[in-house]
Amino acid sequence: MTKQLVLFCDFDGTITEKDNIVAIMRHFHPPGWEELTEQILTQQISIREGVGKLFSLLPSSLEHEITQFAVENARIRPGFAEFVDYCRQENVTLLITSGGIDFFVHPILAPFQLDGPIYCNGSDFSKERIKITWPHTCDEHCQTDCGMCKTTIIRSYDATGYTRVVIGDSITDLAGSRIADFVIARSFLLEKCKEENLSHKPFTTFYDVISIIKANRAKQEGIVL
Repeated sequence: MTKQLVLFCDFDGTITEKDNIVAIMRHFHPPGWEELTEQILTQQISIREGVGKLFSLLPSSLEHEITQFAVENARIRPGFAEFVDYCRQENVTLLITSGGIDFFVHPILAPFQLDGPIYCNGSDFSKERIKITWPHTCDEHCQTDCGMCKTTIIRSYDATGYTRVVIGDSITDLAGSRIADFVIARSFLLEKCKEENLSHKPFTTFYDVISIIKANRAKQEGIVL
């Protein structure tokens, strides 16, 4: 049976050149954000706990200002539009699997008119402080407390029928990379792929991603390591 290629593409720091959550925190600078970010990166606290605490530092009254800042300051990594077109033309399943938040992920991606679903965290501005909601939590196989559980989504595509490729850059992509068939990585994730000997290729732009996928598909159906 020929396996179908499915791509699980991160958003912050992958589709966008910088991490939007970090950019928001750096700009609005609520007290304590730097310590919380360090605890997330060093895995002292879970991603869900950390991201929830970060946004609880900000008042809901800033909703419009924060959203506007995120959308206006997001820089899309070169080649993403062409990458979306390539996936559409080649009938490659492209899923956005983001640890980001709906209020900035959706408007930033809207111009690309993506065919597949966008998985990300939700937000609630109805109370005094911003509350993050978690519509895609961990299944029984994951105890990482991800918040937006990428491994749960990856597992929903059975390995017997799909070649599963993660595209990402950060700690939020690491658990998914460990169960994927192949990883296209940069930054923190690239170093972890090297350390853990995960099958991977590095990328800088989405032109690189297209080239990697084309080269692998040219060798055989699916990923050749």
